Amino acid sequence: MAIKIPLFHRPGGILFLDDDIDYLEMLGMVVPAHLQMELYSRPASFVERMREEPARWEADAGQHIQMIERWRQGQPLMPQVLRYWANNPSRYELAQICVVDYAMPGTDGLKVLNTLLDWPGSRVLLTGAADEQIAIQAFNHGLIDQFIPKQTADISGRLLTALAKLANAPHPRLNTLWRAALRPTQQSILQIPSVAQALQAYTQKRWVEYVVLGEPFGLLGLDALGGCEWLQLEPTTGLTDLAELASSAGLGFDVARAVQAGQQLPAVELHQQLNLRGPIRTARTVSMGDDAVLTAALFPLKEADLPQPIYPYRHFLDAQGARVIQDA
Repeated sequence: MAIKIPLFHRPGGILFLDDDIDYLEMLGMVVPAHLQMELYSRPASFVERMREEPARWEADAGQHIQMIERWRQGQPLMPQVLRYWANNPSRYELAQICVVDYAMPGTDGLKVLNTLLDWPGSRVLLTGAADEQIAIQAFNHGLIDQFIPKQTADISGRLLTALAKLANAPHPRLNTLWRAALRPTQQSILQIPSVAQALQAYTQKRWVEYVVLGEPFGLLGLDALGGCEWLQLEPTTGLTDLAELASSAGLGFDVARAVQAGQQLPAVELHQQLNLRGPIRTARTVSMGDDAVLTAALFPLKEADLPQPIYPYRHFLDAQGARVIQDA
Protein backbone atom coordinates (compact mmCIF):
# COMPACT_ATOMS: atom_id res chain seq x y z
CA MET A 1 0.00 0.00 0.00
CA ALA A 2 1.35 3.44 -0.94
CA ILE A 3 1.80 6.27 1.53
CA LYS A 4 -1.04 8.71 0.87
CA ILE A 5 0.63 11.90 2.10
CA PRO A 6 3.52 13.78 0.50
CA LEU A 7 6.77 12.95 2.26
CA PHE A 8 8.34 16.13 0.90
CA HIS A 9 5.84 18.88 0.12
CA ARG A 10 6.45 22.42 -1.08
CA PRO A 11 4.60 25.08 -3.07
CA GLY A 12 5.46 25.61 -6.71
CA GLY A 13 4.45 27.52 -9.79
CA ILE A 14 1.02 27.12 -11.37
CA LEU A 15 1.14 28.09 -15.05
CA PHE A 16 -1.91 28.92 -17.16
CA LEU A 17 -1.97 29.03 -20.96
CA ASP A 18 -5.07 30.38 -22.70
CA ASP A 19 -5.43 32.67 -25.70
CA ASP A 20 -8.48 34.30 -24.05
CA ILE A 21 -7.05 37.38 -22.32
CA ASP A 22 -10.29 38.05 -20.42
CA TYR A 23 -10.28 34.51 -19.05
CA LEU A 24 -6.68 34.84 -17.89
CA GLU A 25 -7.49 38.13 -16.19
CA MET A 26 -10.38 36.43 -14.38
CA LEU A 27 -8.04 33.66 -13.21
CA GLY A 28 -5.57 36.22 -11.96
CA MET A 29 -8.29 37.66 -9.74
CA VAL A 30 -9.89 34.46 -8.40
CA VAL A 31 -6.82 32.32 -7.69
CA PRO A 32 -5.82 33.01 -4.06
CA ALA A 33 -2.79 35.21 -3.45
CA HIS A 34 -0.94 32.49 -1.54
CA LEU A 35 -0.54 30.52 -4.78
CA GLN A 36 2.23 31.43 -7.18
CA MET A 37 0.81 31.66 -10.68
CA GLU A 38 2.02 32.68 -14.12
CA LEU A 39 -0.30 33.64 -16.99
CA TYR A 40 0.50 33.05 -20.67
CA SER A 41 -1.59 33.89 -23.72
CA ARG A 42 0.80 32.54 -26.37
CA PRO A 43 2.00 28.93 -26.64
CA ALA A 44 5.48 29.99 -27.76
CA SER A 45 6.19 32.00 -24.61
CA PHE A 46 4.74 29.23 -22.44
CA VAL A 47 6.88 26.56 -24.11
CA GLU A 48 9.97 28.75 -23.80
CA ARG A 49 9.28 29.23 -20.07
CA MET A 50 9.00 25.45 -19.63
CA ARG A 51 12.02 24.54 -21.77
CA GLU A 52 14.48 24.26 -18.87
CA GLU A 53 12.05 22.82 -16.33
CA PRO A 54 13.03 19.13 -16.71
CA ALA A 55 16.69 19.99 -16.12
CA ARG A 56 15.83 22.18 -13.12
CA TRP A 57 13.68 19.44 -11.61
CA GLU A 58 16.48 16.94 -12.17
CA ALA A 59 19.02 19.21 -10.49
CA ASP A 60 16.70 19.65 -7.52
CA ALA A 61 16.11 15.89 -7.27
CA GLY A 62 19.88 15.47 -7.26
CA GLN A 63 20.10 17.53 -4.09
CA HIS A 64 17.50 15.29 -2.43
CA ILE A 65 19.45 12.20 -3.48
CA GLN A 66 22.62 13.70 -2.01
CA MET A 67 20.91 14.44 1.30
CA ILE A 68 19.68 10.87 1.63
CA GLU A 69 23.03 9.44 0.56
CA ARG A 70 24.83 11.53 3.19
CA TRP A 71 22.28 10.30 5.73
CA ARG A 72 23.14 6.72 4.82
CA GLN A 73 26.77 7.63 5.50
CA GLY A 74 25.87 8.87 8.99
CA GLN A 75 24.96 12.56 8.59
CA PRO A 76 21.62 13.50 10.21
CA LEU A 77 18.90 14.64 7.82
CA MET A 78 17.35 17.46 9.82
CA PRO A 79 20.24 19.98 9.53
CA GLN A 80 20.68 19.00 5.88
CA VAL A 81 17.05 19.83 5.09
CA LEU A 82 17.31 23.14 6.93
CA ARG A 83 20.38 24.08 4.90
CA TYR A 84 18.62 23.01 1.69
CA TRP A 85 15.71 25.30 2.55
CA ALA A 86 18.06 28.17 3.43
CA ASN A 87 20.17 27.94 0.27
CA ASN A 88 17.54 27.16 -2.40
CA PRO A 89 14.80 29.81 -2.56
CA SER A 90 14.58 29.11 -6.31
CA ARG A 91 12.83 25.81 -5.49
CA TYR A 92 9.59 27.81 -5.33
CA GLU A 93 10.00 28.70 -9.01
CA LEU A 94 9.72 25.08 -10.15
CA ALA A 95 6.56 24.65 -12.20
CA GLN A 96 4.26 22.31 -10.29
CA ILE A 97 1.02 22.44 -12.33
CA CYS A 98 0.28 23.51 -15.90
CA VAL A 99 -3.30 24.39 -16.89
CA VAL A 100 -3.69 24.59 -20.67
CA ASP A 101 -6.67 25.42 -22.85
CA TYR A 102 -7.35 22.85 -25.55
CA ALA A 103 -8.61 25.11 -28.37
CA MET A 104 -6.05 27.73 -29.41
CA PRO A 105 -5.21 29.31 -32.78
CA GLY A 106 -2.73 27.21 -34.75
CA THR A 107 -2.38 24.45 -32.15
CA ASP A 108 -4.16 22.70 -29.31
CA GLY A 109 -3.46 22.13 -25.64
CA LEU A 110 -2.51 18.49 -26.02
CA LYS A 111 0.19 19.31 -28.57
CA VAL A 112 1.56 21.91 -26.18
CA LEU A 113 1.51 19.49 -23.24
CA ASN A 114 3.24 16.86 -25.39
CA THR A 115 6.28 19.15 -25.50
CA LEU A 116 6.58 18.66 -21.70
CA LEU A 117 7.09 14.89 -21.67
CA ASP A 118 10.15 15.00 -19.38
CA TRP A 119 8.58 17.49 -16.96
CA PRO A 120 7.34 15.71 -13.78
CA GLY A 121 4.50 18.06 -12.84
CA SER A 122 0.71 17.84 -13.14
CA ARG A 123 -1.21 18.62 -16.35
CA VAL A 124 -4.75 20.01 -16.51
CA LEU A 125 -6.64 20.52 -19.78
CA LEU A 126 -9.43 23.07 -20.15
CA THR A 127 -11.96 21.96 -22.75
CA GLY A 128 -14.97 23.16 -24.65
CA ALA A 129 -18.12 21.07 -25.15
CA ALA A 130 -16.81 19.65 -28.44
CA ASP A 131 -13.47 18.62 -26.92
CA GLU A 132 -14.66 16.44 -24.04
CA GLN A 133 -14.19 13.08 -25.77
CA ILE A 134 -10.65 14.09 -26.76
CA ALA A 135 -9.95 15.01 -23.14
CA ILE A 136 -11.36 11.70 -21.86
CA GLN A 137 -9.09 9.76 -24.22
CA ALA A 138 -6.10 11.86 -23.18
CA PHE A 139 -6.87 11.21 -19.51
CA ASN A 140 -7.29 7.47 -20.07
CA HIS A 141 -3.92 7.35 -21.83
CA GLY A 142 -2.19 9.22 -18.99
CA LEU A 143 -1.43 12.32 -21.07
CA ILE A 144 -3.19 14.61 -18.58
CA ASP A 145 -3.98 14.38 -14.86
CA GLN A 146 -7.35 16.11 -15.08
CA PHE A 147 -9.61 17.94 -17.50
CA ILE A 148 -12.18 20.60 -16.71
CA PRO A 149 -14.93 21.69 -19.15
CA LYS A 150 -14.97 25.45 -19.48
CA GLN A 151 -18.76 25.41 -19.61
CA THR A 152 -18.92 24.07 -16.04
CA ALA A 153 -21.28 26.29 -14.03
CA ASP A 154 -18.82 26.95 -11.20
CA ILE A 155 -15.67 26.81 -13.28
CA SER A 156 -13.64 28.88 -10.80
CA GLY A 157 -14.59 26.68 -7.85
CA ARG A 158 -13.99 23.50 -9.84
CA LEU A 159 -10.59 24.73 -10.96
CA LEU A 160 -9.50 25.79 -7.48
CA THR A 161 -10.56 22.42 -6.07
CA ALA A 162 -8.52 20.64 -8.75
CA LEU A 163 -5.47 22.83 -8.11
CA ALA A 164 -5.63 22.20 -4.35
CA LYS A 165 -5.91 18.45 -4.89
CA LEU A 166 -2.98 18.32 -7.30
CA ALA A 167 -0.81 20.66 -5.22
CA ASN A 168 -1.26 18.46 -2.14
CA ALA A 169 -0.83 15.12 -3.90
CA PRO A 170 2.35 13.12 -3.25
CA HIS A 171 5.03 13.67 -5.87
CA PRO A 172 5.94 10.15 -7.08
CA ARG A 173 9.69 10.66 -7.33
CA LEU A 174 10.13 12.69 -4.15
CA ASN A 175 7.97 10.23 -2.21
CA THR A 176 10.08 7.34 -3.48
CA LEU A 177 13.30 9.12 -2.48
CA TRP A 178 12.17 10.12 1.01
CA ARG A 179 10.47 6.81 1.71
CA ALA A 180 13.98 5.37 1.89
CA ALA A 181 14.59 7.43 5.05
CA LEU A 182 11.68 5.78 6.90
CA ARG A 183 11.64 2.45 8.69
CA PRO A 184 9.05 -0.13 7.54
CA THR A 185 7.09 0.31 10.79
CA GLN A 186 6.96 4.08 10.23
CA GLN A 187 5.78 3.58 6.67
CA SER A 188 3.02 1.29 7.93
CA ILE A 189 1.85 3.91 10.43
CA LEU A 190 1.67 6.58 7.72
CA GLN A 191 -0.48 4.24 5.62
CA ILE A 192 -3.22 4.15 8.29
CA PRO A 193 -6.05 6.26 6.78
CA SER A 194 -6.93 8.19 9.95
CA VAL A 195 -3.26 9.00 10.59
CA ALA A 196 -2.72 10.18 7.02
CA GLN A 197 -5.87 12.32 7.16
CA ALA A 198 -4.91 13.86 10.50
CA LEU A 199 -1.41 14.71 9.30
CA GLN A 200 -2.71 16.18 6.03
CA ALA A 201 -5.17 18.38 7.91
CA TYR A 202 -2.46 19.47 10.33
CA THR A 203 0.12 20.32 7.67
CA GLN A 204 -2.32 22.19 5.42
CA LYS A 205 -3.41 24.34 8.36
CA ARG A 206 0.07 25.29 9.61
CA TRP A 207 2.72 25.00 6.88
CA VAL A 208 3.47 25.72 3.24
CA GLU A 209 6.36 23.25 3.16
CA TYR A 210 7.42 20.18 5.12
CA VAL A 211 9.35 16.92 5.07
CA VAL A 212 8.67 13.64 6.87
CA LEU A 213 11.77 12.24 8.59
CA GLY A 214 12.44 8.88 10.19
CA GLU A 215 15.40 9.67 12.47
CA PRO A 216 13.93 11.21 14.54
CA PHE A 217 10.38 10.39 13.45
CA GLY A 218 8.33 13.46 12.67
CA LEU A 219 7.69 16.37 10.32
CA LEU A 220 9.87 19.42 9.87
CA GLY A 221 7.67 22.26 8.60
CA LEU A 222 7.87 25.86 7.39
CA ASP A 223 5.11 28.46 7.48
CA ALA A 224 4.76 31.25 4.91
CA LEU A 225 6.79 33.67 7.04
CA GLY A 226 9.74 31.32 7.35
CA GLY A 227 8.85 30.06 10.82
CA CYS A 228 10.12 26.53 11.39
CA GLU A 229 8.50 23.88 13.60
CA TRP A 230 9.20 20.26 14.47
CA LEU A 231 6.20 17.95 14.89
CA GLN A 232 7.62 14.96 16.71
CA LEU A 233 5.79 11.67 16.19
CA GLU A 234 5.91 8.73 18.56
CA PRO A 235 4.09 5.40 18.21
CA THR A 236 2.34 4.58 21.46
CA THR A 237 4.23 1.28 21.50
CA GLY A 238 7.48 3.23 21.89
CA LEU A 239 6.48 5.38 24.88
CA THR A 240 8.15 3.13 27.44
CA ASP A 241 11.51 3.30 25.67
CA LEU A 242 11.11 7.05 25.22
CA ALA A 243 10.40 7.46 28.93
CA GLU A 244 13.66 5.65 29.68
CA LEU A 245 15.46 7.94 27.23
CA ALA A 246 13.95 10.96 29.02
CA SER A 247 15.23 9.66 32.34
CA SER A 248 18.71 9.06 30.96
CA ALA A 249 18.69 12.62 29.59
CA GLY A 250 18.10 13.92 33.12
CA LEU A 251 14.52 15.07 32.72
CA GLY A 252 13.34 13.69 36.04
CA PHE A 253 10.75 11.25 37.30
CA ASP A 254 7.66 13.43 36.69
CA VAL A 255 8.55 14.04 33.04
CA ALA A 256 9.38 10.37 32.48
CA ARG A 257 6.03 9.37 33.98
CA ALA A 258 4.21 11.89 31.75
CA VAL A 259 6.03 10.48 28.71
CA GLN A 260 5.13 6.93 29.71
CA ALA A 261 1.48 8.01 29.96
CA GLY A 262 1.59 9.63 26.52
CA GLN A 263 1.04 13.13 27.91
CA GLN A 264 4.39 14.67 26.96
CA LEU A 265 7.18 14.06 24.48
CA PRO A 266 10.82 15.06 25.00
CA ALA A 267 12.78 16.41 22.03
CA VAL A 268 15.99 14.55 22.83
CA GLU A 269 16.97 13.77 19.24
CA LEU A 270 16.01 17.27 18.10
CA HIS A 271 18.53 18.67 20.58
CA GLN A 272 21.17 16.22 19.41
CA GLN A 273 20.77 16.87 15.68
CA LEU A 274 20.63 20.67 15.95
CA ASN A 275 23.06 20.98 18.87
CA LEU A 276 20.49 22.95 20.85
CA ARG A 277 21.59 24.48 24.11
CA GLY A 278 19.78 24.43 27.42
CA PRO A 279 17.53 21.80 28.99
CA ILE A 280 15.81 19.23 26.80
CA ARG A 281 12.53 20.68 25.57
CA THR A 282 9.25 18.90 26.24
CA ALA A 283 5.75 19.53 24.89
CA ARG A 284 2.26 18.22 25.52
CA THR A 285 0.97 15.60 23.14
CA VAL A 286 -1.95 15.42 20.75
CA SER A 287 -3.28 12.25 19.16
CA MET A 288 -2.79 11.79 15.43
CA GLY A 289 -5.59 9.69 13.97
CA ASP A 290 -8.40 7.66 15.50
CA ASP A 291 -6.49 4.43 16.04
CA ALA A 292 -4.56 5.38 19.22
CA VAL A 293 -1.30 4.28 17.60
CA LEU A 294 0.44 7.65 17.23
CA THR A 295 1.04 10.67 19.45
CA ALA A 296 2.60 13.97 18.43
CA ALA A 297 4.05 17.08 20.03
CA LEU A 298 4.95 20.41 18.44
CA PHE A 299 8.27 22.16 19.03
CA PRO A 300 8.66 25.66 17.53
CA LEU A 301 12.22 26.46 16.46
CA LYS A 302 13.72 29.92 16.89
CA GLU A 303 15.95 31.44 14.25
CA ALA A 304 18.91 30.92 16.59
CA ASP A 305 18.16 27.17 16.55
CA LEU A 306 18.67 26.94 12.78
CA PRO A 307 21.97 26.52 10.92
CA GLN A 308 21.05 29.47 8.65
CA PRO A 309 18.13 31.91 8.27
CA ILE A 310 15.44 30.66 5.86
CA TYR A 311 14.05 32.93 3.15
CA PRO A 312 10.27 33.06 3.69
CA TYR A 313 7.83 31.93 1.00
CA ARG A 314 5.83 35.10 1.69
CA HIS A 315 8.82 37.22 0.64
CA PHE A 316 9.18 35.14 -2.51
CA LEU A 317 5.54 35.79 -3.43
CA ASP A 318 5.89 39.52 -2.71
CA ALA A 319 8.93 39.67 -4.99
CA GLN A 320 6.89 38.24 -7.87
CA GLY A 321 4.82 41.43 -7.96
CA ALA A 322 1.42 41.83 -9.58
CA ARG A 323 0.09 39.04 -11.80
CA VAL A 324 0.77 40.06 -15.40
CA ILE A 325 -0.21 38.20 -18.57
CA GLN A 326 2.83 37.20 -20.62
CA ASP A 327 1.76 37.79 -24.23
CA ALA A 328 5.07 38.45 -25.95
